Amino acid sequence: MADTNDRVKDGIDVVASRAKSGVDIVSGLANEVKNEGQALVDRAGEVASQARDKAREWAGDARETLHRAGETAEKWAGEVKDTATKAVGDFGQEVTDLIRKHPLPALLVGFGIGMLLGRTMRAI
Repeated sequence: MADTNDRVKDGIDVVASRAKSGVDIVSGLANEVKNEGQALVDRAGEVASQARDKAREWAGDARETLHRAGETAEKWAGEVKDTATKAVGDFGQEVTDLIRKHPLPALLVGFGIGMLLGRTMRAI
């Protein structure tokens, strides 16, 4: 009977040893999975940080481009205004010179335009 008890104890010890080995293996695998998961989380954080930095860079570039476009449009508008002002001034000077050279025809043209405007206003 002692022999059977020893064999049962030995069997239990073997099963316990194998169970402990299995637990150690599973524990090691769990640690590896945990470490890999943490590495993935860290990498995801780095990628998110890079994406945020790139978005900020693009926003800054867009702001600078819009600022330059605004300055260019303002410059063009100033040039157009200057050109138009000069053209209107030149036209006014030409009309004044023409009236001074030909006062009587200018007076008759003015009288005719006045008559046409008066008739048009009465018809309305």
